[in-house]
Amino acid sequence: MAGKKKSRTLLSGLAVLGLVATSGYLTLELRKQEEQGVTEVRDVGVLNGTGKAGAARNTAAEQWSRLENPARSVLRGADGQIEAVLTDGARTAKLTGPARTFAEPTSTASKVSTTDWIRLMPKPWAKGAEKEKWFKDWYAENADSKEDDIFAFAFQYVAGAPQRKDEQGRVVAGDANFGPLNTTGAEGGDLRLEQSDFYDFLGVPYPFRDGVVGRPEAIRARSLDCSGFMRMVLGFRARYPLMSSDKSGDGLPRTANGMARSDQGVDILPLTGIAAQNRPSAIDELQPGDLVFFKLDTRTGQRLDHVGMVLGHDTEGHLVFVSSREEVNGPTIGDIGGVSRLDGNGYYAKTLRSAKRL
Repeated sequence: MAGKKKSRTLLSGLAVLGLVATSGYLTLELRKQEEQGVTEVRDVGVLNGTGKAGAARNTAAEQWSRLENPARSVLRGADGQIEAVLTDGARTAKLTGPARTFAEPTSTASKVSTTDWIRLMPKPWAKGAEKEKWFKDWYAENADSKEDDIFAFAFQYVAGAPQRKDEQGRVVAGDANFGPLNTTGAEGGDLRLEQSDFYDFLGVPYPFRDGVVGRPEAIRARSLDCSGFMRMVLGFRARYPLMSSDKSGDGLPRTANGMARSDQGVDILPLTGIAAQNRPSAIDELQPGDLVFFKLDTRTGQRLDHVGMVLGHDTEGHLVFVSSREEVNGPTIGDIGGVSRLDGNGYYAKTLRSAKRL
């Protein structure tokens, strides 16, 4: 199952229809809240004291070192500050750049101020790749770039985010829903339907490399479930290869469970099981940009049923993630339905089961 599910008290068909009937009123109320304080991404300058954004780097004094668990290469500047972290077997690179603050005042008081920029390299990292031409060319282009990175892409779909169009006039970003309302009235059913992929948001067919064509459903327009959100950000926007399903070809699978169990990237917190005792005992290895996987619903059996991305530590020191959720109706770092923290003993912290670095 692609998106988040959670056991709830059984609702009668009449009760579900009642929720649907009031959805218009709730939507108006949410829009009023957005007008008072919409999601924001602010450039607040450099936080680490290394100077002004865009200052010339002293490449001659840069130093490379190796760390383990996971195996990775670290680039430090002349001042000893980390400039890049590149993990063996992963294509996502953590680069240091100007500080930004990610905030979502409609749903949480948490704010994440970070100098981390997450970008996709053209191939997986390997020890010694800093000497290869492909990396030198890529790093020269991206080290000081202020072009949108993966975090910027992610926040272009949260509540209040304005629409963005490509050169053809197609809407490729903007305030996204989780999915359409579930109007079946089935007992125990979720309020919103899952299975809204990135091409549903776009509203155009998408040809996958295996010959399958993803065809959008009109009812799912501008919608992204949890894995659809990750596929939009990492795949359609950042150009990580995408699979049409969990089983066809190579690339990022369709569902949270498929992503967690695939051989793509590097397992940072290996999956040992789906029970409560299989919660990782420590999360120190996590870094911004990692995918995190959860077991929320007993109805999904052995499947992991939710995925998000580590954003960083908030101003209170808690490790925060972003994902698309039913309760907020779309991508969020909000606290509605459970705080977006991976530490402590909150709802999502307790249901975390594994993590991967693509």
